[in-house]
Amino acid sequence: MLVLTRKLKEAIQIGDDIEVVVLAIDGEQVKLGIRAPKHIDVHRKEIYLAIQQENNAASLASMTSLQQLSHQLKKGGEENER
Repeated sequence: MLVLTRKLKEAIQIGDDIEVVVLAIDGEQVKLGIRAPKHIDVHRKEIYLAIQQENNAASLASMTSLQQLSHQLKKGGEENER
């Protein structure tokens, strides 16, 4: 992990397109401003993890539904062959 020290109003540049600026420091809290292209998602870590969990759950549900549908289609095809 790269560790950098920044003061108020100082910035960190990530690649050509992302800039992180220290906007305010209040006790143990730091307020950051992030400039990034619209196509790059920026989330707090806990929100990002929640989105990943929801996506994984939806993917599993979708796979289960597809497996059930596939089974029903195979079963229906076998009955039609008789």
